[in-house]
Amino acid sequence: MKYFLSFCFFVLLLPMQGQKMNTSKKAIVNSIEKHQTRLIQISDSIWAQAETAFEEDDSSKILADYAQANGFSVERGVAGMPTAFVATYGSGKPVISVLGEFDALPGISQKAQPTKSPLEEGAAGHGCGHNLFGTASLGAAIAVKELIETGKLKGTVKFFGTPAEEKFFGKIWMVKEGLWDDVDVNLSWHPSAKTEADVQSTLALIDFKVEFFGQAAHASADPWNGRSASDALELYTTGINYYREHIKPTVRIHYHIQDGGQVVNVVPDYSRLWVRVRDTKRSGMMPVYERVKAMAEGAAILANVDYKISLISGIYEVLV
Repeated sequence: MKYFLSFCFFVLLLPMQGQKMNTSKKAIVNSIEKHQTRLIQISDSIWAQAETAFEEDDSSKILADYAQANGFSVERGVAGMPTAFVATYGSGKPVISVLGEFDALPGISQKAQPTKSPLEEGAAGHGCGHNLFGTASLGAAIAVKELIETGKLKGTVKFFGTPAEEKFFGKIWMVKEGLWDDVDVNLSWHPSAKTEADVQSTLALIDFKVEFFGQAAHASADPWNGRSASDALELYTTGINYYREHIKPTVRIHYHIQDGGQVVNVVPDYSRLWVRVRDTKRSGMMPVYERVKAMAEGAAILANVDYKISLISGIYEVLV
């Protein structure tokens, strides 16, 4: 249990390693010890619920409720997202924010063991440990709150419950809403195979949907009257895969075919795929994105179909 709980205050204590434990650090340890039983229950509950993007109703509620029960003022449904919330305690500067994620991933249901064994075949699961992420971050925020409450620290602490991080990056809309405008420092962590203070960025990325619109026809009786959206999709992904040889080692291109046609004896009139482009910096990602978008037009011309590109979401690299 204590290995899990160490995440709650790791970011607070690591810079002070080697120093004699002062009153504030003792208070942090005591806070985590005091809340450990309930924090573990919350983490286990979020693990069991395994709720995916924008469906984290129970996971969001259990975190927000515990923050409120511990003296935080909680604003729920922020930035137009029902499962996003901000819990605040204190006043004045500095304003410290702590991030908490809690969404699961589809299709990776798993028992708490190192070999593959789904709890429910095909169901969602926590492959990235967001049950730990949200819970331990809340534990850290509560510890800071108690320092403020007892006069050992001045300022404000905010816990940000950020939904849909695996798919739609809920923080983007929270940033657009100005929820971080008054924040002086933001603390975050992520479950990993090792415990360390890691000052690094993550990749910038952009997600978009590509759709091809053709003309259905019977695949045997009159295929010459058909214009295959599936052909366009295959031409498009072939172009992407040939392009991989000519991109920088830092670039990543992913795609997932969401609709390639329904039956074998009909020329498909519709196809769709989800595409993601990444690079270490947005400045490197954008030229690749423009090239990959242009390939969709080329594939559509070759297959004599129409196409549409729709932006899903995107993020800058993490600034550190």
